[in-house]
Parts: sequence; structure tokens; C-alpha cells
Amino acid sequence: MFKILIHVLATAAALLLIPEFIQGIEVGGFYTALVVAVIWGIVGLTIRPILSILTLPITIITFGLFSFIINALLFWFLATFIDGFTVDGFIPALLGSLVLSAVAWVLHSLL
Repeated sequence: MFKILIHVLATAAALLLIPEFIQGIEVGGFYTALVVAVIWGIVGLTIRPILSILTLPITIITFGLFSFIINALLFWFLATFIDGFTVDGFIPALLGSLVLSAVAWVLHSLL
């Protein structure tokens, strides 16, 4: 339970820092970042595996690079229904999802 809490808080902190480095992404505040982090985790556990299985042939053809597209589209999708969280296009969504994936990878390797 403690690992999950640390993971969500670190993701929220990364979401608060992303707008400083990537133009086109805005996060309203800590509460908004926390909500996005929780929903990002839920989406990662439910929707992403289903999409990964459905797009497996494309992912194999592109040597796994299509998974970055899936992450970016899911990141962009979150911005459509969470107030205070906006993503202005695909490129900011791609860069933002890459940062969140890197943070998740580092946390997973440390914990």
C-alpha cells in the first residue's frame, strides 16, 4: 500500500513539473495532478493492456514503438475529461507521456 501511495505522489509531482518543461500541457494544481495520477494508474491497469493486445501486430511491425503512440493517445484522452488538465496536441501528449513513463520506470526500479 505504501508503494502505491509513493507511486501516485511521485506521478503527481511529475505532472506538476511537466508544464514547466513542455509547452502545451497545463495542470491546474496539486489536486488536479493527484486526480490525473490516480486515473493514469487506473487507465494503465485496465485500458492500456487491452489496447496493447488489440494493436499487437502494429506494435510488432514497429518493433514496439507503437506503444509510445498508445501512451500519448491515452495521456491526451485524459485531458479531455479532467478539468484543470489540458494538453494542446499530440506532440505535447507524446512528450508528457514519455516523462510519466520514465518516472514510473525509475520508481519501479527503486522500489
